Amino acid sequence: MNKPLTLTAVDRDFFRAVALAAFANPFSPEREALDRRIVGDDLRCTRDELIDLVVQRVTARLDGLRRSGKGDPVLYRGEDRSLLQTAFQFDIYHRYRAPFDAFILDQQRAGDRPIKVPFAAEVLEQLERLGYSRPDCRRYLEIFYQIRRAFYFIDTALVGLSPSMHTLRLQLWNNIFTCDINLYDQRLWDRMEDFSTLLLGETGTGKGAAAAAIGRSGFIPFDDKTGCFKDSFTRTFISRNLSQYPESLLESELFGHRKGAFTGAIDNHEGVFTRCSAHGSIFLDEIGDVSIPVQIKLLQVLQERTFAPVGSHDRLRFNGRVIAATNRPLDELRREGQFRDDFYYRLCSDQIIVPPLRQRVQEESSELPALVKNILQRMLGHECSTMAAEISEGLHSSLGPHYGWPGNVRELEQAVRRMLLTRRYEGDRLVVGGGGLQDALVAGVSQGSLDARELLAGYCGLLYQRLGSYEEVARRTGLDRRTVKKYVMAETQEETEST
Repeated sequence: MNKPLTLTAVDRDFFRAVALAAFANPFSPEREALDRRIVGDDLRCTRDELIDLVVQRVTARLDGLRRSGKGDPVLYRGEDRSLLQTAFQFDIYHRYRAPFDAFILDQQRAGDRPIKVPFAAEVLEQLERLGYSRPDCRRYLEIFYQIRRAFYFIDTALVGLSPSMHTLRLQLWNNIFTCDINLYDQRLWDRMEDFSTLLLGETGTGKGAAAAAIGRSGFIPFDDKTGCFKDSFTRTFISRNLSQYPESLLESELFGHRKGAFTGAIDNHEGVFTRCSAHGSIFLDEIGDVSIPVQIKLLQVLQERTFAPVGSHDRLRFNGRVIAATNRPLDELRREGQFRDDFYYRLCSDQIIVPPLRQRVQEESSELPALVKNILQRMLGHECSTMAAEISEGLHSSLGPHYGWPGNVRELEQAVRRMLLTRRYEGDRLVVGGGGLQDALVAGVSQGSLDARELLAGYCGLLYQRLGSYEEVARRTGLDRRTVKKYVMAETQEETEST
């Protein structure tokens, strides 16, 4: 029996860095540091350029081993074999990035009907050469597809250059794959329905886009017989705004009903929990608005994974994942008994805050122009750099640098449309009109005309308008809740008297 080959110390160190990069969150600073370590140069380049350089270095190193007759992982043992297999997986995945991206767009156009994967046989064959069994090869193909979808939807749907948006993208990736993708690969890839997600943030911040990125990036099995993935990601994500349904119809929309269950139930109806595929996710928006009875039934779904249609005693199984969102202060609702603690704890396996636009603009001056450019590109279908610059400058001139964007990204989208139509946007009158609190506070700070009490009262009042919770304002300011309430009440009284 031939003696196993071993990697040189230099190769082993190189492939260890590749393995760490392969399992790192692609939106994390750790991944960028590992990529630069692999490249070995302190180059100024974009993220995509850096990735391309990394792939070139890895391919070149693997080609060198192949030429010397040492490129087969089966010839190695232990860590060396594992490192080489991971490096070859990394190489295969990146060589098929473009075909995967094209396939994602093709599947999006095809809709709910799964389409053939034209390159699947090639990928499976290359993985088999690494010494993997056919089931393992199939699972790696499935995970490659999931990784590419997750990157695509997180990267394209959540545009922004600010630190808070970098953090959001990183958190969404961890939500899909956990913070340890190696653990996900070995133990959790088929168990993620056990992890519910709660998205928090003001209205218009993009909680729906964040939920869709999670919901369209779940694990989908591959079918060898058909050459297709078993489901289309276009139907694995179901979104419902719970506040749009009257109480009498909400349970029916969620759980379905049987014929004759109530007046008007002339047929059986399947609710969203029935229609959600085994590989899918349900997004329950405005979860803070639902009644206690509905919360109890949703809690049962999360705990037991079963539910009963209205008017039926049959228990049906739910295999998907639940994502929920609200812009309401849940801490306050829980304290007032309007939101059950046990339901809250079942929902928040992960809790992600989607940042408001004003925070993003304050963190990064180029955030607004980047968003305007992206909005125009989606609207008009082509590059609009000059127009984006003109609109961004117009918004800055009209609104000033301290406008609070109370409607967040949703307001910005309408502001861009208004600018296209009229070349004018004057902002939300409730915020900028009639000597609004924000303008008064900014003006007072600029003029140096506020004393300490007025400054604190104005700031607490502004935060309370945005957050809607004395507790959250107290947490942000480091003040006692009663002190915050006193300042807010005083500010409200003064504002009323001034009008």
